[in-house]
Amino acid sequence: MVHVDTQLKDVQILGTVNNEARKILTKDACAFLAILHRTFNPTRKALLQRRIDRQAEIDKGHLPDFLSETKHIRENDAWKGAPPAPGLVDRRVEITGPTDRKMVVNALNSDVWTYMADFEDSSAPTWDNMINGQVNLYDAIRRQVDFKQGNKEYKLRTDRALPTLIARARGWHLDEKHFLVDGEPISGGLFDFGLYFYHNAKELVARGHGPYFYLPKMESHLEARLWNDVFNLAQDYIGMPRGTIRGTVLIETILAVFEMDEIIYELRDHSSGLNCGRWDYIFSYIKKFRKNPNFILPDRSAVTMTVPFMDAYVRLLIKTCHRRGVHAMGGMAAQIPVKDNPAANDKAMENVRADKLREVRAGHDGTWVAHPALASIASEVFNKYMPTPNQIFRRREDVYVTANDLLNSNVPGSITEDGIRKNLNIGLSYMEGWLRGIGCVPINYLMEDAATAEVSRSQLWQWSHHGVTTADGKKVNKAYALRILQEQADELAAKGPRGNKYQQAARYFAGQVTGEDYADFLTSLLYNEISSAGSTPAKL
Repeated sequence: MVHVDTQLKDVQILGTVNNEARKILTKDACAFLAILHRTFNPTRKALLQRRIDRQAEIDKGHLPDFLSETKHIRENDAWKGAPPAPGLVDRRVEITGPTDRKMVVNALNSDVWTYMADFEDSSAPTWDNMINGQVNLYDAIRRQVDFKQGNKEYKLRTDRALPTLIARARGWHLDEKHFLVDGEPISGGLFDFGLYFYHNAKELVARGHGPYFYLPKMESHLEARLWNDVFNLAQDYIGMPRGTIRGTVLIETILAVFEMDEIIYELRDHSSGLNCGRWDYIFSYIKKFRKNPNFILPDRSAVTMTVPFMDAYVRLLIKTCHRRGVHAMGGMAAQIPVKDNPAANDKAMENVRADKLREVRAGHDGTWVAHPALASIASEVFNKYMPTPNQIFRRREDVYVTANDLLNSNVPGSITEDGIRKNLNIGLSYMEGWLRGIGCVPINYLMEDAATAEVSRSQLWQWSHHGVTTADGKKVNKAYALRILQEQADELAAKGPRGNKYQQAARYFAGQVTGEDYADFLTSLLYNEISSAGSTPAKL
């Protein structure tokens, strides 16, 4: 028998708790969060230290490779991941986006198979965003999320079944500073998972699906093992059979790609496959090798899905997933309709079509879109070339990928001042929105989230650190980077609405583009600016 009041000892909430929040932050739910923290936070911190130690080794020139100690797992054909869970057999088009109420309704009304409700890269983790997101999903699961905004009504459709809901929790590196246990902030991931699972797991099962999650930013199979332990404890705690939870892992770090078999193995009964998190993967590639001159990449626009290291990553992911009987999900189409330019819109939509065609032909079982208008294009392509609910039966035994293939930095292209300015604009625009509590920002008809901002600032750091020369002969150094940064910040600030935060974003960005200091994540760097954690705890 769990004594709730005992677990709540030394638990403090430093954010505002209004009536809606109290629906989520119940005593029982908070006690569950405290148990998760006390059980798993020491392991989480040890794994984060392991990341630091491994980066130090890479900085010394020790490149990643497939692990010798887990070779027996990779070479064993006998084991498989879990069979697809209810609502996850067919995932050919998934829409992704933050958890604000309007997005939740629009996403669930879209012509897609699943909706990835995001507490991570497309949500700025203000206290209100995180709590309101939990409230919105709680209400959506119970079909009570309808609301009015001005003269417009937002209602869930009733003419067909709604898409399967999958929640993406924050990565292991992020804290939730508004919820303290024994004087420490809880992991953002445990906070997001714990509240969503505790309140909704049984309701989701009763409605024919289950508690499903996307798991981001992992760098090793040991981090997947931690999630699996969390899942087991959570299911045992509420009396739910183990294996009811399913987790899809985003392979969005260069280190995780060497441990895909092991990641599926650790999650086995809870695994629902892997996803190609393409932009974060490029970010990780630059980040991990940023001090190595052999890994300097050209302008972001040149780093496409067909360059050697990206192509190898995709092929190995599909082969690994299908060998283990789980889904291999494709990447994001971030385009949004160009309403005022039909020709430009046609070109953008053709790019989406070509991207989805590449994915389905490669063997992916589904793909991501950021906007409901893209769902029909993605569906048309996957319906034509994948008439079955998935194509896990395509084993891709023709694929053979080596460590050198995954590390191949031979990417044709040049570094240009135009590319530098585009990176600065994307980074500044995203950070400016984030500082205002917005985690998903439309920039040049693309829906940009933290991943693309991370690519932009990491490239700028890399180019400055190594003193590259642009295609037109300009030396990229600290002075050059700061001058161009200020020019772009001034231009954006002048065009932006009154009270914009471009100059504040520039002050933070200035420390990230000179090739000197490098924050582990932009979201961690900026978090204190949007944290409203006070010193007076709310009453539980």
